[in-house]
Amino acid sequence: MQFKYRLLKAIDIAGLQILDPVVRLAYREEPKVQLKRIGLFIVIPTLTFIAFIGLWAWLAPLHTTKAGEVPTPKVVWQAAKGIWRFHERENTKSDDFSLGGQARIDALAAVDKRIGELEPQAQAANTAADAAETASRTHLAEALAPLNKAYSAKRREFADAVKARQTSLLELSQSVQPGDTTGAKKLLEAVTANATQSAAEAAEIQQLREKRKAVEDHKDPALAQARATSNALEEELQFLRKRHDLLSTGNNTLRLDELATKLAETKTVLASAATPAERLALSQSIIAQEDALTQAKATTYSRPWTLPDQIGRSLRCMFLGFIIASCVAIPLGLLCGLSRVVMAALTPLISLFKPVSPIVWLPIIFIIVGGFIPDPSNSAILNFFNAVPGFTGISVNPAFLASAVTVALCSLWPTLVNTALGVAAVDKDHMNVAKVLRLGVVARLFKIIIPSALPLIFAGLRISLGVGWMVLIAAELLSSSEGIGKFVWDMFNNGSSQTFAQMFVVVFVVGIIGLILDRIMIVFQRLVSFDGAPTSL
Repeated sequence: MQFKYRLLKAIDIAGLQILDPVVRLAYREEPKVQLKRIGLFIVIPTLTFIAFIGLWAWLAPLHTTKAGEVPTPKVVWQAAKGIWRFHERENTKSDDFSLGGQARIDALAAVDKRIGELEPQAQAANTAADAAETASRTHLAEALAPLNKAYSAKRREFADAVKARQTSLLELSQSVQPGDTTGAKKLLEAVTANATQSAAEAAEIQQLREKRKAVEDHKDPALAQARATSNALEEELQFLRKRHDLLSTGNNTLRLDELATKLAETKTVLASAATPAERLALSQSIIAQEDALTQAKATTYSRPWTLPDQIGRSLRCMFLGFIIASCVAIPLGLLCGLSRVVMAALTPLISLFKPVSPIVWLPIIFIIVGGFIPDPSNSAILNFFNAVPGFTGISVNPAFLASAVTVALCSLWPTLVNTALGVAAVDKDHMNVAKVLRLGVVARLFKIIIPSALPLIFAGLRISLGVGWMVLIAAELLSSSEGIGKFVWDMFNNGSSQTFAQMFVVVFVVGIIGLILDRIMIVFQRLVSFDGAPTSL
């Protein structure tokens, strides 16, 4: 039983009350009540999510954009797997670049073996795809033939009808004499009828065009499957051929061995050089070769950014902005809560700057940060951040810092306001006890005020973290800082159906990460809460 209550306490602290009835049901505590709670908190949300997926799968193909159909859940899942596969392959190529010894030989042999297996499969898949495309074109031509025939016939029919009506209208117009009111009325009625008939004929022609377009736009499932199989094999072959290059001619370890061997040979020749001119030339050559060897040792594989890498960079940028915001907001909030004068002084500034959009802040911050970093290649600020543990390897640049500061400016307000509210709401009895004990300002601050205000401070931090995560995507998108926002912008500019699906993947990635961050802040908030106030589900 003791374990049960510990588990329930952990669930409560984590803010995962949806698991509370499951644990209680496992211990046979009021089964009917717990089953009802499970239905309310687990079954109904699950069914709602399933209904959402089903509605999405049904509605998505009904709407077509310039990037193709709206991707279905299945297509988005395939895009997610493709993103992860690309990330893993880039990691593999990065490892191959510096692999040496027997491990490199074994990897090269495995790659060559796999290439030998895939080449005939890829050739057969390409042949099958060509055959499927030929069959699809034949079927399309057969389906379009009657529609094209009907379309051409209607065009000719309507063209002849228009000519006939125009001739009739001209004759009727010539028959109307000046002052003939009845004839003029008949002419007007005939012109109106002609316009109505022409509109009806144009609508019928448009319907035929739409039917042809629907047939032309229809995707042959067999062709799509054949092309997908062929493309997957070709993509893997391309990856393996690149690996072959990185394990052979493009391998950095082999290059280092070659440079080291050449340097040793040159030093050996220098020892036996006969003339001063020859020794001077060999010495200069040795210096050049040592420089080349040093550069080769520092060389790394030039890999593109992948979405998991960009997620890591975005999280670091967001946390940097969050830390800056917290360092500014908490002290200011303490001052506002402790002093009515400070609160009155800062209230107009808070009211003025709190609603400002990150889209407005970012260009201003970008210019200001650029003023502090005139030469990004030789900046003490950037060198400092690139040397900080956790930031090494992510190429901190002015765009990264501008995004972080923008996150800070947009996310500090909830923490500032909640901190001020928490400090102002400290129980007066606590403050009276502090006076009786003759606690100093510092002791009163750290023993009475801050502990009492911690629940509201963490509530503000939780809101600020969520705001910062939302603001970050827009900031990265505008600043072109490598991160999730940059990924979305690149996919948007690409404009293909594949990148359209990858943008949907980002929606779920951002949502899941935001949910995890919120859960983490709930844990901290519950750990410092004294009133046992419930959190969200």
